[in-house]
Amino acid sequence: MGTILKKHMLRNAFTALLFCSILFVSSTGLVAAATAKTPAKAATPSATTNTNTLKVSPVRTELSIAPGTSGTVKTYITNLTKTAITVSPIENDFVAGDENGTPSIVLDENSYAPTHSLKRFMVPLQNVTVGAGETREVDVTVTVPKSARAGGYYGAIRYAPANADGSKSVNLSTSVASLILMTVPGPTTEDLRMTNFDIQQNGSNGSNFRTPDNMNLLLRFQNKGNVQEAPLGQINVQKNKKVLYTYNFNQVDPKDNVLPDSARRWNIPLKGFGKFGKYTVTGTFSYANGKSIEATKTIWIVPTTYIIIGASSIIGLIFLVILIVIGLKTYKRKILRSSSRHRRR
Repeated sequence: MGTILKKHMLRNAFTALLFCSILFVSSTGLVAAATAKTPAKAATPSATTNTNTLKVSPVRTELSIAPGTSGTVKTYITNLTKTAITVSPIENDFVAGDENGTPSIVLDENSYAPTHSLKRFMVPLQNVTVGAGETREVDVTVTVPKSARAGGYYGAIRYAPANADGSKSVNLSTSVASLILMTVPGPTTEDLRMTNFDIQQNGSNGSNFRTPDNMNLLLRFQNKGNVQEAPLGQINVQKNKKVLYTYNFNQVDPKDNVLPDSARRWNIPLKGFGKFGKYTVTGTFSYANGKSIEATKTIWIVPTTYIIIGASSIIGLIFLVILIVIGLKTYKRKILRSSSRHRRR
């Protein structure tokens, strides 16, 4: 009886091994097909032209002016042509145009931003003549009334060739602008909230990825306060406790701001990932002299090869168990039939 059992078990084990070998060979073919790369397309060059006649600096100024006082913003306008030109300074408000930090200037000279208008405090300027290749300093005066509430205010000073009739209705495309972000000190509401901390690959969110290529972090802040905020911090990619990559966020000058009543997003490239494993992305951010925001996301990178081999192994193991169970049942039936024949004799 022991010899019969051994023969059956050896036969079943051999069958299972053969099945797993076939599965593995098939899996290897599938992996080769899944991991084949297509040639990258060559980049198409593009041509650009520059027809500007004026240049303004600085691009952005930040300052603080107390209620009941005035301040001055120094701007510099450069004539890039070979002839003298008369320039018209134009005061405008602006609002957040999109979530990428692009300002939307309120061009109508009789209109103001619904909130946080700096144009109301800007003293009108006279036309300025700038010689060929010359740079002129233009001082922009901002007078804050005593009744002004604490918080953030923002606007722009634009320069454009003056119209023949002296009017200031100049299209945005023919002008250059210097942005001004002003803070009126006092009791302000500083409330910056993180709404997105998403790991993406090729623009799609996820927590499980097949490769470490083209990874980025979608970071989005929303400003619920009444003053502009410039969050800054550090983003780390870690495996276990080892830091593999560090990105210093918004640690530049001038810093990117999130305007009141608006949101802003950043797409931050992430590096340091290997071809397989569990990784943690952490972010620590600060704003408003001491307030902080922290976030953590965990992701897995598991290549298609590993998934196919793992699935094949599981299927093979299940098939092996089934064969063993069937073999044991077959052997039990044979033993019972043999015992029955012996009893009849």
